[in-house]
Amino acid sequence: MLTALALSFPAGLCATDPTAPKVRPNIIVILADDIGYGDLSCYGAKLVQTPNLDRLASEGRRFSDAHSPAASCTPSRRALLTGRYSWRQPEGAHIAPGDEAITIKPGTFTLPEMLKRSGYKTGIVGKWHLGLGNEGGPDWNGEIKPSPLDLGFDHSFIMAATGDRVPTVYIEDRHVVGLDPADPIRVSYRAKIGDEPTGAEHPELLKLKHTHGHDMTIVNGVGRIGWMTGGRSARWTDEDMADTFTKKAVEFLEREKDRPFFLYFATHNIHVPRVPNPRHLGRSQCGTRGDAIVELDESVGALMATLERLKLVENTLVIFSSDNGGIMDDGYEDVGNFDHPCNGTLRGYKGSLFEGGHRVPFIARWPGRIQPGTVCPQLTDFADFLPTAAELSGAPVRSGIDGVSILPSLLGQTAGQQQRPYHYWEFYEQGGRRALRQGDWKAIIQPWDGNLELYDLANDIGETNNLATQRPEIAGRMRRLIDEAHRPDPNWKEPGRWPVQTTP
Repeated sequence: MLTALALSFPAGLCATDPTAPKVRPNIIVILADDIGYGDLSCYGAKLVQTPNLDRLASEGRRFSDAHSPAASCTPSRRALLTGRYSWRQPEGAHIAPGDEAITIKPGTFTLPEMLKRSGYKTGIVGKWHLGLGNEGGPDWNGEIKPSPLDLGFDHSFIMAATGDRVPTVYIEDRHVVGLDPADPIRVSYRAKIGDEPTGAEHPELLKLKHTHGHDMTIVNGVGRIGWMTGGRSARWTDEDMADTFTKKAVEFLEREKDRPFFLYFATHNIHVPRVPNPRHLGRSQCGTRGDAIVELDESVGALMATLERLKLVENTLVIFSSDNGGIMDDGYEDVGNFDHPCNGTLRGYKGSLFEGGHRVPFIARWPGRIQPGTVCPQLTDFADFLPTAAELSGAPVRSGIDGVSILPSLLGQTAGQQQRPYHYWEFYEQGGRRALRQGDWKAIIQPWDGNLELYDLANDIGETNNLATQRPEIAGRMRRLIDEAHRPDPNWKEPGRWPVQTTP
């Protein structure tokens, strides 16, 4: 099946290298949701155990300075798939509601399209949150187009947005799964529709109480963001979501085992609402949030076991990371134990441009190529995924990509690693925040006063000592770089776009 493909190998993986794979590696990207830097036991967690992710780290390479390219979900996922920061593309820099039109336009150069053209079978399972359909949103009751299939994926089994947003249905390829045409779906994020009970009107019907927002249509005893009617036969059960996504990911691996594949497995865990399967309740020592981490770890273990059963371990690169930093209270009473520091010693949470908002776990395993049990200090973020996959697959990369290949860092060849001049974050929500990293220096500009804060991460990882006045020459340079990188975003002029304060 591969005889017609012209195989090419990047530096360090040439065909004459006896350790080089006979074919290009399979690639699995596991993107967890809202997992913080301190949420895994291999990153120091004490009150939750993650044996499968710990094993992935012990058999691979763990990065200590990896970042999401944004402090929230939609823009991070966009950067992963395009290799370009979302703040360069304002239509995708905000947090998308569940009925948003697709934010990556068909024809955009994407990671799955690049790999598909290079002979890979491509699939996505899990959380999408990048919009669906044309302007005006998707047709939930007909063919959903554009969809991931129009961006390079051969197969998709997804949720449109997040578990706390309507519609609460799965979409396989272009259609809602299990939909009864006699019970059509209607969705609104502007005003209430239909007569289904809401969390605001009927709190007595909630099995999971909300702390803020999340008081609209009740599905499965959980209040959501947005209103929906219909689609009752298609609605998911939150407790079964992790098992459903894991089963679909395993099926993809089984179906495509005889050819190169790329699987983007975007788990919903541990985004709110955190409603793990009952078999996981009480398995951590930090409440429901910790139990959801245990459930996530089990999903990772299931994929690892499948690779072993199919004899695909040796030629599969597995990458695990998170779309942003951790958060405890994100709108429901499913927090757990605050004695568990979800972001370790870092300051800030998801939505913040302090390190806790975007420094995330990042683990890579590729037996025989990546040295096991190692730690890499290379500064990286998701924009680097696309050019890295290009080097692995021999695919050409178009101009305008923000990332660089980190294959040298993955393989322990750090002397050959290209460095970016700086890393830049821009967060549209809550008035717009900006941050820039150059070496160990980190600068943040908050929207409320426009003042620049300056931190030396080498000596102050917790960002507690603002050095802007002590080091004015560095502060001035960092401000100039921020001004150089900044792109005005018209979305910043639209406060109150959605009916409630949304959660990433």
